[in-house]
Amino acid sequence: MGKKVGIGHQDFEVIRTENVFYVDKTNFIREWWESGDSVTLITRPRRFGKTLNISMLEKFFSVCYAGRGDLFQGLAVWEEEKYRKLQGTYPVISISFASIKENDFIQTRRKICQNLTNLYSKYRFLIEQGILDAQELLFFQSVSADMDDMTATMALHQLSLYLSRYYGKKVIILLDEYDTPMQEAYIHGYWDELVSFTQSMFNSTFKTNPYLERAMMTGITRVSKESIFSDLNNLKVVTTTSEKYSDCFGFTEEEVFAALDEYGLSEKKEEVKAWYDGFIFGKRRDVYNPWSIINFLDVQKIGAYWANSSSNSLVEKLVREGGSVIKIAMEGLLNGEAFHTSFDEQIVFSQLDQDAAAVWSLFMASGYLKPEYAEFNVESGKMEYQLKLTNREVYFMFQHMIEGWFGKCREVHNAFLQALLSHDLQGMNEYMNDISDELFSSFDTGKNPSKRAQPERFYHGFVLGLMVELRDRYYISSNKESGLGRYDVMLEPKDKNKDAFIIEFKVVHTRRGETLGEAVKAALEQIEQKKYENILCDRGILSERIWKYGFAFSGKNVMIGEAVGQIR
Repeated sequence: MGKKVGIGHQDFEVIRTENVFYVDKTNFIREWWESGDSVTLITRPRRFGKTLNISMLEKFFSVCYAGRGDLFQGLAVWEEEKYRKLQGTYPVISISFASIKENDFIQTRRKICQNLTNLYSKYRFLIEQGILDAQELLFFQSVSADMDDMTATMALHQLSLYLSRYYGKKVIILLDEYDTPMQEAYIHGYWDELVSFTQSMFNSTFKTNPYLERAMMTGITRVSKESIFSDLNNLKVVTTTSEKYSDCFGFTEEEVFAALDEYGLSEKKEEVKAWYDGFIFGKRRDVYNPWSIINFLDVQKIGAYWANSSSNSLVEKLVREGGSVIKIAMEGLLNGEAFHTSFDEQIVFSQLDQDAAAVWSLFMASGYLKPEYAEFNVESGKMEYQLKLTNREVYFMFQHMIEGWFGKCREVHNAFLQALLSHDLQGMNEYMNDISDELFSSFDTGKNPSKRAQPERFYHGFVLGLMVELRDRYYISSNKESGLGRYDVMLEPKDKNKDAFIIEFKVVHTRRGETLGEAVKAALEQIEQKKYENILCDRGILSERIWKYGFAFSGKNVMIGEAVGQIR
């Protein structure tokens, strides 16, 4: 029988001293050190050992763990005398942003400042050593949850100075889950404020810091250089498609199968492979999700462990509010299909609302999609990918997510589509209000939208989610140019003798005293004034077969109206 299986252990010392199941990843120490990179950013999906590896680096390099070679005895890094001598020889600053998941910038900034304050408390012995001058002492004592921006953004830089002076050696800085507050900032609408604050901190910590020996950052995403890394020309970025460190995060198939043999589960290899394999890092295929493997070893039953281990709020928001391209692609993915796309791996959060490629980039970085192949297109300057859902566990995550939205009202959903196709306006209104009453209470209809995600996007994405089942009969498009503007949704029949549909959305401006009826009228007038039907007519659809509908929304209330003169 193998070692005891511990769930959720992220402290390297605990794992080693309590004899918990561990897959040796200490070659990562050697590989990183010998790379010589000044500042390294490694992106991997959640629960792939980022925090444990950061903890491992801290225990290996930190002077606080000098003489603790027992933690590494028997592991790969300890085989070389060079590294046995290196252990415990550097001052190390280790900090994590993993818990910073606040709803507004003020609380986010305060929590970052509190983390820095806790870090300074760890080194209060510096005050007693008499190595700080009067001004430095004042700075040290001014570090608090309520400190000003200058103090907060310079805190890591100054601590590097103090520690390097005390130990006579430059410092190693480890920052885990750097992008957790970034994702929350996007969801809750304080992106610009956080970027400005973080950019200043990263510049002083990683760029203009003469007391820095090496630095390591981890996260899920590679946030665009133009946002927070604009000044860091010394940054080495290692994404999931990079060759570096390809076997240092996650379990290889050899490691998984060895563990199954150790725990007497050899007969489960194919089932485990179908559920948890599929991740691809660089050219290394057959990488397994370690969180699910450890949970499987613990209970010895197949389950969706990784998919349910933390919030998928951003992913759910992007699928739910996304355009037809995203919804149609998601349906194909759930049917086992792959699709071709191109994008830059860096995540530009400002484009997530408008560009499906940015969404796919995020999904791939998050581990939900795997690149069947990837190659660089010289003409476009972008990587091209053939993407599929990573494995069975991810498939069920998305399936359950979508069923959670529409499962309770599937019959009404189908009835709405039938009413639409048969031009039953009364039925459309009844069924849509039934659906909205059932679902909108659990959706974000715009009470706290981000600056870039207005309520219209929520309703737009919701209706597109209903329409996507018609893709076998219709070309479904949204936000495309036609006539004098951009329509919201268009259903173009694949059979030119069938009816086409143009749909425009309006959210009621309650502060102006607008009614649902007035919003419907405004939507229909926009369809006519902008001549959205032109593109359909150009494609051979008769004008009498083009049906125009205005959808007005006010919270959970919906009203649908049709253009005057439509032939029934």
